Amino acid sequence: MNRLILLRHAKAETEAASGDDFDRPLAPRGRREAKAMGARLAALGFKADMALVSPALRTRETFEIAAESLAAGEVRFDPALYNAEAKTIRRLAEIAGTGGGTVLVVAHNPGLQELTVSLMRDGAAPASFLARALRDFPPAAVAVFDIDAAGRAIADGLFYPEREA
Repeated sequence: MNRLILLRHAKAETEAASGDDFDRPLAPRGRREAKAMGARLAALGFKADMALVSPALRTRETFEIAAESLAAGEVRFDPALYNAEAKTIRRLAEIAGTGGGTVLVVAHNPGLQELTVSLMRDGAAPASFLARALRDFPPAAVAVFDIDAAGRAIADGLFYPEREA
């Protein structure tokens, strides 16, 4: 893989009609933020050759809304991403990106935040990126990494949704 984009699902409702965390839909704010983040990434020229998405409802909805603007090639809904640890997310992304290109992962915290921080530390990210990622990785946050020839992730962007006043 040449680039890795980590997208945390957007703001979800606190409960699902079924009572199951897996079935929680996006809240209205989450739908707006997913749309805005997809448009922002597309405006910056990002696109995904492969999208790995947790099959939870909130991650599927985040991806579907963001993908209205953000071009995506192949899409895989992988149950292993549901509340996955950082090392699992990284391994799945590396496998998906074996052929090169950009891999987009849409998943959950704390795994995404932990992976973001780990990659930033390993890749000597700007101190401001690392400090911000350590402090918070809110719903609809995105971390973008370029992957060099040695497989090292170099932070290329950290984007948080704009909150309405």
